[in-house]
Amino acid sequence: KSSKREWKPLEEHSCTDVPWLLLFILFCIGMGFICGYTIATGAAARLLSGYDSYGNICGQKNVKVEGIVNSGLDLTHKKYVFFLDPCNIDLVHQKIKSLALCVSACPRKELKTLADIQKFAETNGSTLCSYELQSSEYTTDPRAAKLCPKYPVPESAPIPFFHRCAPVNISCYAKFAEALITFVSDSSVLHRLISGVMTSKEIIMGLCLLSLVLSMILMVIIRYISRVLVWIVTILVILGSLGGTGVLWWLYAKKRMSASALETQIAKDNLQALLIYAIAATVFTVILFLIMLIMRKRVALTIALFHVAGKVFIHLPLLVFQPFWTFFVLILFWAYWITVLLFLGTTGSPVPNEEGFVEFRMVGPLKYMWWYHAVGLIWISEFILACQQMTVAGAVVTYYFTREKRNLPFTPILASVNRLVCYHLGTVAKGSFIITLVKIPRMILMYIQTQLKGKENACARCMLKACICCLWCLEKCLTYLNQNAYTATAINSTNFCTSAKDAFVILVENALRVAAINTVGDFMLFLGKVLIVCSTGLAGVMLLNYQRDYTIWVLPLIIVCLFAFLVAHCFLSIYEMVVDVLFLCFAIDTKYNDGSPGREFYMDKVLMEFVENSRKSMKEAGRGGGAESRELKPMVGADEE
Repeated sequence: KSSKREWKPLEEHSCTDVPWLLLFILFCIGMGFICGYTIATGAAARLLSGYDSYGNICGQKNVKVEGIVNSGLDLTHKKYVFFLDPCNIDLVHQKIKSLALCVSACPRKELKTLADIQKFAETNGSTLCSYELQSSEYTTDPRAAKLCPKYPVPESAPIPFFHRCAPVNISCYAKFAEALITFVSDSSVLHRLISGVMTSKEIIMGLCLLSLVLSMILMVIIRYISRVLVWIVTILVILGSLGGTGVLWWLYAKKRMSASALETQIAKDNLQALLIYAIAATVFTVILFLIMLIMRKRVALTIALFHVAGKVFIHLPLLVFQPFWTFFVLILFWAYWITVLLFLGTTGSPVPNEEGFVEFRMVGPLKYMWWYHAVGLIWISEFILACQQMTVAGAVVTYYFTREKRNLPFTPILASVNRLVCYHLGTVAKGSFIITLVKIPRMILMYIQTQLKGKENACARCMLKACICCLWCLEKCLTYLNQNAYTATAINSTNFCTSAKDAFVILVENALRVAAINTVGDFMLFLGKVLIVCSTGLAGVMLLNYQRDYTIWVLPLIIVCLFAFLVAHCFLSIYEMVVDVLFLCFAIDTKYNDGSPGREFYMDKVLMEFVENSRKSMKEAGRGGGAESRELKPMVGADEE
């Protein structure tokens, strides 16, 4: 007993992993240096204002570049970048292979001939041909074939904030997408997919909003009827999967028997898509039923923790909004990261290329800023997610280990954020860095696999996939251990390694509890996600059914279902996190307390009743020996075991 660690929940707070916090701050300073460097070297101005093929920034006076004609021009009145052939896209180098010029206005209507281009220049004062040609020479100079835009010049409009003339017609972008999606052999298929999305955009937005509302409703249901939630979700999933499968087969049979079902190509595509959806839904329903049949005896083990988790959300309503602020912070960081990435794409020194135009390239050690910036994306994103985990863990720990709930802080979430900022940012930085160390090699291997696709032999392909799979499993295990380490840090204010070791010992000692409670709870939350996705998908099928004659369903339905799953995952992951934290607190409570004076339980009355009922059930089952006795044994306190 003397070797056991003494747990003192919420009794003291101290700073943890300070060196890692300093390292993280230094890393963030490096990220700021990259941003400052790109702005100081003019990359921000080149990105926002745009620049032509001669290195001139549009809308300002420029400095002459040695060896480049048409550089160093005064383009104060020419504020927009115009590409002579905007649809000529180089996928390998990810840029538009076209001469770029600075113009004073974008052509707002289609120009079909050189005469139209000349008239546009004389009327609007915007010359669309290269600088060395005067507008009066457009129809007479033989160089106009190379120095003037490819006609017909499509109607274009300036991109807000970026001063580039972009074609208004999306056919150009559709061709670009066709080149990216190599598996589409018939180019007309992709055109129909894109047109289907554009036609159904109002329905897609409405269904995305529906998934958000359903997720919020499910969170409210969890708060108020947690005792019957498991059975409600189970019944609804059964009815939803059967109903969805039945509707799909009914729609397929109806369209199959229709005389006009095969009149158009879109109708044929929709019929085939319905058949695929119906078969997939049938297989999914059968597998779901088998899993639920196997798990039926363990479902009851999760009800007590679900009920207490519902009480947590009643006492801590701000937990519901955790996905919003986390998503908001991530969006802000990703927007900053993408902006700096775009700055990096236009930073460096002007260098003439083989065509005689100007490119901006970084030389020397500065070219490795790309890698530093990429690592920053992973580490800081993981840091933000880890801050959410630590905040939730701190709030739930405060709730669990406060005997009198009336003595809870006014806002436990803000109190948890305050403890995080004052004491535990170093622990979060260290935990997120460990995840980053695993993610980077996995992403590198995935990139290598993509580059070698079709070139490597079967053995190399198998080894690559095995390594990627192992790193993925390691990442998931470390993420789960990190979350429990943050809970241990919130309880005892210990550093990351100590907390991870303590949490690991507790989890190993309660391995059967982890399997019986945590896994089943996660599965039931997964069923909640399935319910939201199926409900949104079914609504999408019914709404899109009214547009079956002029739109194709595949892409709109996939977009809606993916968005519904992401929304449901964001909301229900918070509930899953609360259940995991409660479980660790419960395991610690039952290990170091027995209910005697001086060692009273912290747990909620519902959990106490659950333990007592488990003990009675175990004794009754133990008289006959059997599987039920072994099933209930993990729920008994450590002293009884």
